[in-house]
Amino acid sequence: MPSDRSDNKRAYVHAMFSAIAERYDLINSLLSLRRDAAWRRFSASKATAGGGQLALDVATGTGELARHLARQNHEIKIIGVDFCPGMLAKAGSKLGRSLPEDRLQLVLGDILQLPFPDNTFDCVTIGFGLRNVTDVGVAFGEMARVAKPGGRVVSLELTRPSSSLMRALHGFGVSLVSPLLGWAVARNRGAYTYLPESILEFLSPEDVARVMRSAGLEQVEIHRLTLGAATVHTGIKQG
Repeated sequence: MPSDRSDNKRAYVHAMFSAIAERYDLINSLLSLRRDAAWRRFSASKATAGGGQLALDVATGTGELARHLARQNHEIKIIGVDFCPGMLAKAGSKLGRSLPEDRLQLVLGDILQLPFPDNTFDCVTIGFGLRNVTDVGVAFGEMARVAKPGGRVVSLELTRPSSSLMRALHGFGVSLVSPLLGWAVARNRGAYTYLPESILEFLSPEDVARVMRSAGLEQVEIHRLTLGAATVHTGIKQG
């Protein structure tokens, strides 16, 4: 992707999430028919399956996936990083009520240049963030870099169902209902017009798996959830 287009997308995504931060969780729940919590629980269980004491949640947004990581492992410390101050502020106000300061740290940063040393984290997660980055390969490269050898990298993303019937129903829902709901709840139709476009333009689950392997991740697995409306990818950093 040319650098000018990448810069335009980054600026657009930043402005969009700043505008919808307060209503982001509610709209996600409504659009997913309240399945998003179950998707995050599954992702967190995969991420914490290898144990460990330190997790990184990239593009943490309002901190929902970080919250599920904390529920899966009551000892783990979580660092959430996001490039949108508005989202981090929402995460801080929400998670600060349930997680002590010694278990949660929120950091302003970019997934394409994570501000952490190599081989730091026992697991690295990202939820609904890959579609918004300008270079998926660089993003996975950074996540793999900061993971410890043997550490787990887990991605949860919205995807298109595999069956033709479900694709048609899904396409109707995200293309028509999403913008209307975005306007009704968040007064931001444009943000939820972007959503269906980003799903249609995003890599297939098989292509994402190939990118993960190219980034140095092994034992890459694809887990399709809710008939393929969401997909979880898991990988382990080479030792």
